[in-house]
Amino acid sequence: MEDSAHFADMLHERRIKREWADHTVDNPDVMEDHEDGTRHFIKQISECDDRWLRVIVNVNVNPNRLVTAFFDRRLRKNYASKS
Repeated sequence: MEDSAHFADMLHERRIKREWADHTVDNPDVMEDHEDGTRHFIKQISECDDRWLRVIVNVNVNPNRLVTAFFDRRLRKNYASKS
């Protein structure tokens, strides 16, 4: 899997630790496939106030490309706490 420039910029700008993003992709709580060829990996991050991290990967390219990552505020309402 390779990083896009945007992905690297967003980790820095949004203060998302790389290990959180890696752990989300390796061990997601939820995974969603979208029609646009992306797969969304979602994980609750206990070290960050139990916020939900969404990492988006383009799975239509080889190697797969990490597109972006962000804490998804919408998910606080949709998912019960996993802790």
